[in-house]
Amino acid sequence: MTIAPPVADDEVSFDHQRLDADSYDDVYVIGDVHGCLDALEQLLSTLEFGPNDLGVFVGDLVRKGPDSKAVLKRVRDSPQLRSVRGNNEQKFLDDEADLEALEPADYRYLESLPTAISWDDNLVVHGGVDPARSLSEHSDRDLLTMRSPNGDGYDGPFWFDEYAGPLRVFFGHTVLDEPVEREWAVGLDTGCVYGGRLTAYDLRGERFVSISTPEHQPRPDEKFAEPAE
Repeated sequence: MTIAPPVADDEVSFDHQRLDADSYDDVYVIGDVHGCLDALEQLLSTLEFGPNDLGVFVGDLVRKGPDSKAVLKRVRDSPQLRSVRGNNEQKFLDDEADLEALEPADYRYLESLPTAISWDDNLVVHGGVDPARSLSEHSDRDLLTMRSPNGDGYDGPFWFDEYAGPLRVFFGHTVLDEPVEREWAVGLDTGCVYGGRLTAYDLRGERFVSISTPEHQPRPDEKFAEPAE
């Protein structure tokens, strides 16, 4: 794999944060939680998440599931847990959605979430990137909602079927029956809130770890992605 330089703040217009992943023992990128605290705790237990491990979420910590506030508190209170902003966090900040009993600290935390997190040749965003454009041409909104830049939502074609680097992009947003692993793209939204699974990618072990989850909402018919083989 070609090693690309880290994303430089002066080269992009979106809200971006860099991490030093080498300072942690294990690093996990975790899919869309959607307010499912029990699933998150079970996944962290399954991972044997240690005191010098790092968990990075692909966004959509909130909405649809039973306890968005508790998930926010769990992630916010741990210096080992980081998240990018998802489109569901953005909907709340834009007053397009309500969340139960959030306090000013919750709102400030949501506002503080970056749109992208990177280390070495890895980039974590919620939606994805447009293969036809450089990172410098992407806005915050692009990274939050990218799915089918030249298509129609879940009908595809999906950005990750065409993307060819140079950064490896971890993403959520598009609900998948199985996690997607391409050379340059790793998809982690496996329908936690819809009775699917909550999935993490173990960077050191180069493997997926998933736990089954109860259904909190029925999965809409239109949310069935069929990635290219």
